[in-house]
Amino acid sequence: MIASLRGTVLEVSLTGAIIEVGGVGMAFQATPATLAGLRVGEEGHVHTELLVREDSMTLFGFADADERHCFRVLLGAKGVGAKLALAVLAVHTPDALRRAIAAQDVAALKRVPGLGPKGAQRVIIDIGDKLGAPTGDSSEPAAPVTGADQPNPDVVAALVQLGWNEAVAARAVAAVESEQAAENAEPSVPELLRASLRRLGGASRG
Repeated sequence: MIASLRGTVLEVSLTGAIIEVGGVGMAFQATPATLAGLRVGEEGHVHTELLVREDSMTLFGFADADERHCFRVLLGAKGVGAKLALAVLAVHTPDALRRAIAAQDVAALKRVPGLGPKGAQRVIIDIGDKLGAPTGDSSEPAAPVTGADQPNPDVVAALVQLGWNEAVAARAVAAVESEQAAENAEPSVPELLRASLRRLGGASRG
């Protein structure tokens, strides 16, 4: 089993990255927050989980062991596959997820694209106390944002793939970009995606 990767970052995209380990490029999928911490040409380190199916082998990367643990627990909930588990962690940090489940906060879980009221309730029931108690403070980290004249089309497309309506996604990205226009900030595309997801919050996906 591949438990972690450490090596030179060769590529970072909207949904994944490639790290070279011993001359071999290892591709994996990850959340925007994890991808935002990787820089092409620099050393990168991620904890990993390899999912083997009859017709595929997919590697997932995580910023730390706690995020990986949450991913594993989420996969144990009925109806939650790898794509949805990753989407949950794209919207909620591990501690935010723990608080939402402990408080049976359906509204918070509904912020995840593809997770409706019934699905959120099922996740709460199936996971129960398996994640343990929150380990950090009770505040959400500030989301990174950027400035631009037009909504980033790659980020809008990624949000649409996650289940958001294109118009809703475009408005969210534009709002996030405009907030930082005066600061001339230039975060990466994964950072912008993460910020847009957080801004969307409980907005309708229809």
